[in-house]
Amino acid sequence: MNARNWPVHDAKARFSELLDACVRDGPQVVTRRGEQIAALVPMAEWQRLREAARLSLKALLLADFARSEPKLPARGRLRRRAIPSL
Repeated sequence: MNARNWPVHDAKARFSELLDACVRDGPQVVTRRGEQIAALVPMAEWQRLREAARLSLKALLLADFARSEPKLPARGRLRRRAIPSL
């Protein structure tokens, strides 16, 4: 299954044909000035690729990178409460 290259102007002018070729023959590559810039893939292939790229829970827990930054207040901006004497 070898992807066919479509110059961008052909891809725009013959989009239905590009779409049919994608469904029938597999991924199709769009080029601009000879450089590959995009690919059109069948939905089943796209879903398979997305599932393969998703990390498992175990991989997420063992990862050495943070998925988000903790939301902490800036230091020194909060006023301290007075402690009443007993």
